[in-house]
Amino acid sequence: MNLEYVLPADIERRSFEIIESELETEIPEEIKPVVMRVIHTTADFDYLDNLYFSEDVMNTAMKAISQKAVFVTDTNMAKSGINKAALARHGCSCECFMADPDIAETAKANGTTRATASVDKASRLGRPVIFAAGNAPTALVRLTELIRSGTFIPELVIGVPVGFVNVVQSKEMLIDTGVPCIVARGRKGGSNVAAAICNALLYLADKKL
Repeated sequence: MNLEYVLPADIERRSFEIIESELETEIPEEIKPVVMRVIHTTADFDYLDNLYFSEDVMNTAMKAISQKAVFVTDTNMAKSGINKAALARHGCSCECFMADPDIAETAKANGTTRATASVDKASRLGRPVIFAAGNAPTALVRLTELIRSGTFIPELVIGVPVGFVNVVQSKEMLIDTGVPCIVARGRKGGSNVAAAICNALLYLADKKL
């Protein structure tokens, strides 16, 4: 098998060319940047069917970024994967509260997960929030509770936790709230997928600068 010689600077471009050549269905142009970047990150074409986009969610995301939204993630891995230079170009920031001492204390006192306590902390930021969950379905469950009560309504929720326990259910609960969201239906997802979606949105916003 012969290796394909590609300059380091061209690897990402070439990867997207390969993805494009292997697509068996057309991706709507509006959501294509997100779908393509998730496939690029995972090498998994199942996301062509798994990714759910609520109505007009891309415009909602662009508006939130223009308002200098705070991206809040449920893992430091996802936070690490979001392009900091892209965040800075739009005056945005990124937070992950999972390792904060007050989160551990609150979760223990209330008998909840740290993800649940992190959602509560995010609800008190007083700024537009894009919440990206790639690991914890309990984060989506808590978000759903706060959204339904009108206590906290993020500008956008990226719901892509991976796993088996309450993962599918929590994603469908989120969709049912009607809040603007991008969701990986089913069991697939992960922190890398959450970061990929955040980056795709930021790169799309770059084109509008």
